[in-house]
Amino acid sequence: MQVFRGLRHPGIAPACALTIGNFDGVHRGHQAMLALLTNEARHRGVPSCVLSFEPHPRDYFARRAGRADQAPRRVATLRDKLSELERCGIDQAVIMRFDARFAGQTPQAFIDDVLVRGLHARYVLVGDDFRFGARRAGDYAMLDAAGAARGFDVARMMSYEVHGLRVSSSAVRQSLGDGDMAQATTLLGRPYSVSGHVLHGRKLGRELGTPTLNLRFGHARPAAQGVFAVRVHGLDDGALPGVASLGVRPTVEDDGRQLLEVYCLQWPEALGRQGAYGRCVKVELLHKLHDERKYPTLEALREGIQRDIADAQAWFAAAATR
Repeated sequence: MQVFRGLRHPGIAPACALTIGNFDGVHRGHQAMLALLTNEARHRGVPSCVLSFEPHPRDYFARRAGRADQAPRRVATLRDKLSELERCGIDQAVIMRFDARFAGQTPQAFIDDVLVRGLHARYVLVGDDFRFGARRAGDYAMLDAAGAARGFDVARMMSYEVHGLRVSSSAVRQSLGDGDMAQATTLLGRPYSVSGHVLHGRKLGRELGTPTLNLRFGHARPAAQGVFAVRVHGLDDGALPGVASLGVRPTVEDDGRQLLEVYCLQWPEALGRQGAYGRCVKVELLHKLHDERKYPTLEALREGIQRDIADAQAWFAAAATR
């Protein structure tokens, strides 16, 4: 999959079948839409294209209003969103910077500058609640009329439901916030995961007897936070069980940065102590053990980590018998 930042790139296809959205989490509703898009792209003989935004438009408006805490918690990093779009068979993704200029575009300017001249769309697929342009003034009827006038087809996909529940990024956020990882798996169609390169940290885990893999979560407010039983991919040919903390490490520094710290219950001997650094790993968060805790001392933290390890081992043992 080709990824472009903005529209001014010679590699962007001269025609495409397009869908537009934030695609936070790429849940089962998104996946159904992307399957329809790729089918329509093949039928027309053009690449499939996703137009998405960074930051999330609601992040932008919340910050502009001085209410950053009102922005939605982020399900996926940009890396993970792009990885899932590629897994769904998308040919190209265009990431637009959502800023004052973009937010101020009229609906007609969005159609002319982005859809027609920028992306050369021949087919545009949107969700049933799609709005566009400044003050969300553009709607499906306007887009459909523009398509008839400018030579591109327009279609919309209605809500996607699983067991009577509308699948949405908001529902995924709610499940992750509640620690209901089974429900999140149902909505996503896969276990919730975070991926990234293993970074060097303060090596405090080694001092506590539990060396960890450190991955950054690139947003200040992840939808999932706490301590989890996890499965780690990318260190060897299989998946390794582990226990992980996703949050701000309140006992150690609490500087606001979100960090995923993973302790593997089994360690591939071939890697040695340094072999994981720089590797891109995927960590599936399978079961929430508890929220982040601030311990009074490092010794209390060490004891808490040992309890978490025992609880994760017990969960894996019980899961193996189900």
